[in-house]
Amino acid sequence: MIDPGANNIVLADNLEAMRGMPDACFDLIYIDPPFNTGKSQLRLSQTAKRDDTGRAGFGGNSYRLETHDWQSYSDKHEDFLEFLMPRLVEAKRLLAPNGSLFFHIDSRESHYCKVLLDEIFGRKRFINEIVWAYDYGARSKKKWPAKHDVIFWYAMDEKNYVFRYDEIDRIPYMAPSLVGKEKASRGKTPTDVWWNTIVPTAGKEKTGYPNQKPLAILERIIRVHSADDAKVLDFFAGSGSTGEAAARLGRKFTMIDSNPQAFTTMCSRLARFDCVLHQ
Repeated sequence: MIDPGANNIVLADNLEAMRGMPDACFDLIYIDPPFNTGKSQLRLSQTAKRDDTGRAGFGGNSYRLETHDWQSYSDKHEDFLEFLMPRLVEAKRLLAPNGSLFFHIDSRESHYCKVLLDEIFGRKRFINEIVWAYDYGARSKKKWPAKHDVIFWYAMDEKNYVFRYDEIDRIPYMAPSLVGKEKASRGKTPTDVWWNTIVPTAGKEKTGYPNQKPLAILERIIRVHSADDAKVLDFFAGSGSTGEAAARLGRKFTMIDSNPQAFTTMCSRLARFDCVLHQ
């Protein structure tokens, strides 16, 4: 039995796992479902180790790269919306009366998913479309390079939801000289377009698991859209970034994924947060 009041890591089909949970037991749900690219996503896991015989790098130190196994997950569903529909129905059932769903998707599927979300949650419960923009990776010479994802925010009650304005992290003004020293030093609140780099290849966050999302994006969502004692669910958990962000902010998390590689990655990454394992 999964207790939403604990930190849970679950290896299971997410639909089956969610159907075993009680109504209205989560305050916030974030999901980053497979983007339905029609192929397997692969990533080679590498770590840098100090080695005096290796290549000179940061700080004049020498390093060598240790290569580990390829990690992958399937990113193909014969009918993507049919796959998502029952899972989103369960997500709605699991949300508290003032809870919110954040649905992360790319531009190839976003418009179809928006229609499906409107059908399940109702158009009046749609609050925001957030654009996460980044500037990294290859650039097409045949079209404008695609460098953004979309995050849809739906609230169970469009008049009563958690939005802690004072908890929003501030960002620098693009033209600080136009607003004065006081405003420039304080910074401004973000709009619905969030500029944030992807997880750096050699960054501390990197787990080697495909499609990993930055902690900064998840921490902003969790900090602003849930109370300090909230329960957070991610049922396409992948590398467990949502769980780490939630735990760092004092929330409880339930992470569900059907991929054994994801489960192993999360068990290692989230071990310090006193997790209950389900498999």
